[in-house]
Amino acid sequence: MFKNDSTPKSHAQNELPSEELLAVIFEYMGKITAETDLDKLLMILADLGKRLVLADRCTVWLHNSENHQLWTIVAHGIDPVIIPDESGFIGHSFSTGQSIIVEDAYTDDRFNPAIDQATGYRTKSVLCIPFRNAEGIVIGAFQAINKQTESETFNERDLEILTLAASYSGKSLESSMLRNELIETQKEMIETMGEIGESRSQETGNHVKRVAKYSYQLAKLAGVPEMQARLLKHASPMHDIGKVAIPDTILLKPGALTSEEFALMQTHTTIGYNVFKHSKRELLRTAAIIAHEHHEKWDGSGYPNGLKETEIHIFGRITAIADVFDALSSERVYKRAWPIPKVLNYLEEQRGKHFDPNLIDLFFQNLDTFLEIRTKYSEESAGD
Repeated sequence: MFKNDSTPKSHAQNELPSEELLAVIFEYMGKITAETDLDKLLMILADLGKRLVLADRCTVWLHNSENHQLWTIVAHGIDPVIIPDESGFIGHSFSTGQSIIVEDAYTDDRFNPAIDQATGYRTKSVLCIPFRNAEGIVIGAFQAINKQTESETFNERDLEILTLAASYSGKSLESSMLRNELIETQKEMIETMGEIGESRSQETGNHVKRVAKYSYQLAKLAGVPEMQARLLKHASPMHDIGKVAIPDTILLKPGALTSEEFALMQTHTTIGYNVFKHSKRELLRTAAIIAHEHHEKWDGSGYPNGLKETEIHIFGRITAIADVFDALSSERVYKRAWPIPKVLNYLEEQRGKHFDPNLIDLFFQNLDTFLEIRTKYSEESAGD
């Protein structure tokens, strides 16, 4: 959770003069405006608050109205810290909409010492300031802890400075939260549409979820940046969306397809691409790439365009492995599930033919990870 940093400071800091305060504010305004990731924005705002009022630490808490909780990110790579929305100083500030200055937390009945007890940290002085959205509704609060000046207590000047920051932060956070909600809605719609596409061909219910998980892991192993890997994960459920336009007589045929039927089946890649290719949303443009290229092959024998090697977008190369691994190891209307050893033998045989050899090597070097995903998201699993 919080880093244990209870060692007293060797030198008290001096209050920032007005020109330095303005410099800090302008510096962070640029960072805030440019940041689109909500978690990172919370960290930037917390750092801004810490520098403005010379706190040992500062956190920005947001309200979850559905669960009546406040949550914050205190460091990258860990789970959020979550508390009831009436707990402690921050809960009081949020629920009343009032700012709080406390000289010694342990002499105040509102203080919740649970985090101190868990981390060994010693909270003394506290400053809490609620922030509001454009409609004036409180959506969260700043909390600064342990003033790092000789007085060791926050003052009215700190209150004014952090209130100014909170006024700007509330509007920025609301915009980020709305943007984040829109992205989450897009992701949910994409997964739902992907499941609709799969259900028409009677694919297994968790197929799109497993393909998404496999694709994300393989992308990370291949050195794809985190943001791009997440785009791949969230867009990959749409890889077969074009199947919604394929007739049931072909899609559900239990036997082998004729050459004419197979040619029509192949059009699902172009259909899926055409659905999303004109979108201005990066997530949907990514879905267009995946739908179009996940049946291309490393040796150029795939479809629809006969691309080969790195002419195929890495998203298409990754999804090809994820899709085939899951399709072969799952039961379909036209076949029984292959045993895993047979699936792995096929993937190895197709190294450098159907599949990117480097990606296949990464897949086998980390096979346990992919088998674990397969087990966790099996049809019998309740995993989501």
